[in-house]
Amino acid sequence: MTDPLFDLSGRVAVVTGGLGQLGRVYAAGLAERGMRVATFDIASGDAPVGVRAYEIDITNRVAIEQALRGIETEWEAPHVLVNNAGLDSPPDAPVEEVGPFEDYPEASFDAVMDVNVKGTLLCCQVVGGAMAREGRGSIVNVSSVYGLLSPVQDLYAFRRDRGETFVKPVAYSVSKSAILNLTRYLATYWARAGVRVNTLTLAGVWNDQPTEFLEAYTARVPMGRMLEASEALGAVVFLASDASSYVTGANVVVDGGWSAW
Repeated sequence: MTDPLFDLSGRVAVVTGGLGQLGRVYAAGLAERGMRVATFDIASGDAPVGVRAYEIDITNRVAIEQALRGIETEWEAPHVLVNNAGLDSPPDAPVEEVGPFEDYPEASFDAVMDVNVKGTLLCCQVVGGAMAREGRGSIVNVSSVYGLLSPVQDLYAFRRDRGETFVKPVAYSVSKSAILNLTRYLATYWARAGVRVNTLTLAGVWNDQPTEFLEAYTARVPMGRMLEASEALGAVVFLASDASSYVTGANVVVDGGWSAW
């Protein structure tokens, strides 16, 4: 028997970055729960079963507006927006991305901020605006523990031990911190319009990272492991559903206890 608190059937969702590791999990999971799901992704590829993929750049407002018109024509205005798309420098990033802070490339900073902040802002403006006109909706802005806390540079010591230069770059942290206050701003701005806006803050997600990184990272997590992509879905379903009907402006942290130390 379906719990009406978590019943999403028949509603419409947009997931940005929906062809990536986490985005696929969100899109597929929402579709499996009866939602009509569209993904916005600059990459091309096969979408999860039951999901409609739009190949667009979320830093292009016109492209977002065109995709929204298609969704509204075929279905209706979205009920849920998951702002998941983002850029980061992984542990094995090229040297030009991971040098000293003093030398971090301006172009790299702009690229990360463009997608992670501007892209989220534009999707909120366009898709969130459509929700507000309908008087309902839920926006989930995905952030990171590195938006709450500074990166632990010691996690990347294995690269320096190999004679490489590696500093976890600044742009990702700055961009994910910005998401927290964008959420708070919009939560108060749209509260009377029926649109709830919350942040989902995640810890590092397992993605076959180098062994040295995994060992260092998991040693600092109270639960002793990285987040599995599937474990983030429950929080998305909660924030998307009526189970969170009085939750807005909040930050739901799914980090295995990382930020509790």
